[in-house]
Amino acid sequence: MSSSKLARSYYDRATEMLATAWERNLPTITTLAPILGASVARGEIIHAFGSGHSEIIAREIVGRAGGLVCLNSIPDPTAGFVENLVGYGTQLVERYDRQYELRAGEVVIAISNSGKNSSPIEVALHAKKKGCIVVALTSVAMSTTAKTVHPAGRKLHEIADHVLDNGGVPGDTIMAVTDGIATGPTSTFIGCSLLNWLMLATIEWLHGNGHELPVLRSQNVPGAIEHNRAVGAKYKHRLSKQLA
Repeated sequence: MSSSKLARSYYDRATEMLATAWERNLPTITTLAPILGASVARGEIIHAFGSGHSEIIAREIVGRAGGLVCLNSIPDPTAGFVENLVGYGTQLVERYDRQYELRAGEVVIAISNSGKNSSPIEVALHAKKKGCIVVALTSVAMSTTAKTVHPAGRKLHEIADHVLDNGGVPGDTIMAVTDGIATGPTSTFIGCSLLNWLMLATIEWLHGNGHELPVLRSQNVPGAIEHNRAVGAKYKHRLSKQLA
């Protein structure tokens, strides 16, 4: 059975895009690692929000083996269904803020491939109002060309203090099948890679500066649940995903 030419072409191009994303974002990751690291060292929480499919990226780094325990995702119970209902994102993040707190100086990572949707923009604006540091993860190429739906006329990358660019193309598909049909999205796996690179750099900064490493272990290995409960003890009233 011969291999799929389309899948192979996608693999080749997507791998090139991943390498480009590494090179393009390395300076920003280098800048952000000590910012996130210092926040973790102060006992703070890192917050992430993604609307629609971008929620997968936000959840990638939360509550998983090898990751920092002090990470929250801001959940959207509609899974992005009303991400363009103006005012919904504000209500969502205000409710989250009342329950888990957004504290001045903490980092909020807002994720939107298009950068134009209302919910992530409103989350970012609320975070800025609370004195948080906002990191946008977006496709700059799409965000700079797409028309925002937010009445203020701003896009996510224009609001953020720092921007991670997934390097994706407008429409998030890189493989043409016919003149009117394209496939092969890249935003999720490159977005997840960017956040994992950022988390690794943050953990390395913490270790290099002599700070404790509140890192979770897989609960499938002996003693892990007890370890995870111990490292999460001081955060447990602020964690959106509770530990086992």
